[in-house]
Formats: sequence, C-alpha cells, structure tokens
Amino acid sequence: MQSSRSKHRLRLVKTAPANAAPAAARDSDYYRRIEDYAQRIRDTQDVGAIIDILDEALSETRALSRDPGTRPTAENLQRTEREIEAMQIELRQLRGLVHVDHLTGLLNRSGLDLSYRRESARADRANSTLGVALLDIDDFKHLNDHHGHQAGDAALVHLADAIRRSVRPSDVVVRFGGEEFLFLLPDSASSHAARALDRLQDELHRHPLVYRGHDVALSFSAGVAVRQRGQSRDTVIAAADRALYAAKRAGKKRVVTAEDV
Repeated sequence: MQSSRSKHRLRLVKTAPANAAPAAARDSDYYRRIEDYAQRIRDTQDVGAIIDILDEALSETRALSRDPGTRPTAENLQRTEREIEAMQIELRQLRGLVHVDHLTGLLNRSGLDLSYRRESARADRANSTLGVALLDIDDFKHLNDHHGHQAGDAALVHLADAIRRSVRPSDVVVRFGGEEFLFLLPDSASSHAARALDRLQDELHRHPLVYRGHDVALSFSAGVAVRQRGQSRDTVIAAADRALYAAKRAGKKRVVTAEDV
C-alpha cells in the first residue's frame, strides 16, 4: 500500500545551475542523492519498504551533515531532515492502520502475518506451545437475512468486545475474514485453548447482543489445533479449520480440538 500524500510531499530536488557556487554545487549533488531515494519510493507500493528507504535517506542526510566536504547548506539540510522525519511518522501510522480491521478494531489478515512469525519464533525459542483457534459465528447468514447487514456488523463488533474482555494480554486475535476470527494463544495446549473459548461462549451467553431494543443471541463454533515446532502457519490453521467444520457438523455452539477429528 502506498501513501500518496507522503510521496507528494517528497519534493526535494532543485537542480543547481552549471555556474553555481561551491555551496550550491554541493546542494545539487545532495539533491541528486535525495532524488535517487525519491525515485525508489515512487517505484514501490509497500509502506514498509518506503519506511526503510526513508530510513536510508535520513541516515545519509545525517552522515553528509558531518562531512565538511559534502555537507549541504544548513538550511536545506534541516528542511530535508524535517520532511523525511515527518514522512516516517506518517507512514508508520499508516502501516499500523493497514494491519487493523476497521470494523472491529482487531488485527486483520495482514496483521496476522507479522504476529504469527513473532509468536511462532518465540514458541520455538522457549520450546513452548502455541495454540491456534479458528472461530466462526453460527448462523451468521440467517442473522444478516433476518435483521439486515447492519445487525451483522453489530454482531461482529459485539463479539470483538466480548473477545477483548475474555482473552489474556498475550493472546493475539485476528478477524480472519467475514464472520471468522483466529486466535494465537501462547503457552496453550489444546485443552487450555478450548477452555478459553468456552469462557468466551459463556460471556456471549451472559451478555447477548442488543439490537434495536431486542436481545439477539449469538453463539459460535470453533476448532483448536496446537502448532508443532517448525510447523507452518497454513498447516496449523488448516488443522484448526478441520476441527471447526467438525464442530459445525456436530451441531454448532461447541469447540472441537484437532486431536478429536
């Protein structure tokens, strides 16, 4: 994803005339360097890559400021540093938003990539378990058809709020797609992960969704798997997905572990 506003602000190139004074010539060389970075930014659509390029540009700018032979004028240097730093802040904020589901405020699938790499690496270092659970709201299509899509959105937000009240600070929760949510549960065996989801089910039962003055009961089916050392994200999610569908076939509103499938 690209921040067009940030790219628009990167207007740092001013070519010096051929008969420029030495200071202006140094500025011209400096701006040619900055233009190289600007072109690399224009050639990429990835926010993370843009931030990395800006880090390089800022490092070179500061290195040049310490070199009397190549140092641009102080005014131009300070202006460029301010512009680069402002773009870094803006892009880091944007990158954070890219990983968030705007309806529920939970992570989205883009955020899952980073979280899984971090949690799986931590589990391998500590030789610990990582529980993975996949949850799907029961009869979500019926909810949308009967109450309307706004009710469906309200149900997703209500579930996200219940999840926040139920999970540990170390747990990672992702809106995986539609009415599906994925959990990364550090240091959790299958039985521990299943109990955590049972507590969430109880929380939904105690606090139903109130929509237009009426209680709307929500429940979910879930599948749980435990990542084995070195196991890929797709493999462990597929195991949790098979357990989820076993829960659906068994009558919904339940949690099934991969070991029981």
